[in-house]
Amino acid sequence: MRLSRKSDYALRAIRHLSTLPKGKLGSINSVSAAEEIPREFLAKILKDLTRSGLLVSFQGVTGGYRLAKLPKEITFLNVIEAIDGPIHLNLCTETANCSCEKLDTCQMKGFWQAQENSFKKSLQREHFGKYKKVKS
Repeated sequence: MRLSRKSDYALRAIRHLSTLPKGKLGSINSVSAAEEIPREFLAKILKDLTRSGLLVSFQGVTGGYRLAKLPKEITFLNVIEAIDGPIHLNLCTETANCSCEKLDTCQMKGFWQAQENSFKKSLQREHFGKYKKVKS
């Protein structure tokens, strides 16, 4: 499994916003420059993150973005699933009702499910409260 470029950029954008002083908004231009993310692509990502409830956007000349929750309440899993949807390491872990012909004799589904659960728990433990605030 490879993290999508969009998720990588989303994680970087959220990390950047999580380090801003309280009350300060991050503009598309400032996040784009600081994180070296193409502006147009970042605009789409921030829109998705806002739609998913992880960010709040403010319109106008002095507008920008801020986290919708405390940094410690936003996990890597939240961000990745907001951008790419649910994480699955294997086709047979996508549904509880696997339609594979070998379901009754499959010895691999349990392995893949355990690996997926472990990976998700790891992403759930990582949050953005770990990053230091930038002094204003």
